[in-house]
Amino acid sequence: MASRQELSDFLASVERRAFKHAVYAVRDEDAALDLVQDSMLKLSERYGDKPAAEFPMLFQRILQNTITDHFRRQKVRNTWVTLFSAFMPDDDESGERDPLETLDAQEGTERARSAADEVERAQIMRAIEDEIKRLPPRQREAFLMRYWEDMDVAETAAAMGCSEGSVKTHCSRATHSLAAALRAKGITL
Repeated sequence: MASRQELSDFLASVERRAFKHAVYAVRDEDAALDLVQDSMLKLSERYGDKPAAEFPMLFQRILQNTITDHFRRQKVRNTWVTLFSAFMPDDDESGERDPLETLDAQEGTERARSAADEVERAQIMRAIEDEIKRLPPRQREAFLMRYWEDMDVAETAAAMGCSEGSVKTHCSRATHSLAAALRAKGITL
C-alpha cells in the first residue's frame, strides 16, 4: 500500500505531462486543467490504497477515460445546442428561416462524412487491428503501451520488465512490420 507521501510525490511528478497530454487532446487549457484535476482526484479517492508501482498505469487509464468522457459530454451538449438553436429567431430582416439549414453538417466534422468514408475508415481500422494481432507478443505489447496507451519508454520498460532499449527495439520493429503489412494491402497513412 502506498503512503500519502508516495501518492503526493507521484501526482507532483506526473502533473505537467498529464496537463500537456490533456491540452493536446482537448485543445482547451481550462478544460485540460479540469480533466487532470478530476483524474488526480479519482486516483487518490479510488486507488490511493494501491501500491505506488501501480499508479502510472492506473493514472494513465483514468486520464484517458476522463478525456473520453469529456468528448462524449461535449458531443451530447453540442447536439442539443444545435437542435435548440434551430428554433431561435434569426437576426435577418426577412424573418424567414429554415431550421434545417442549421442542422447541415460542417465540413470536416464527424457528421459531414459520407457513408463511404465511414465504411472505408472502418475497413482501415479493422486492417490495422488485424495486423497488430499478428505482431509477436512482445512487439504488440510494447507498441500498444507506447502508442495507444501513451506511456513513455521508462513506464513501458517497467511494465514489461525489460530495458528501455528493448522497448525501443520492439516498437521500431512493430511500426516497420505494420507499415509494410499495410502498404502491401494498399493502405498508406
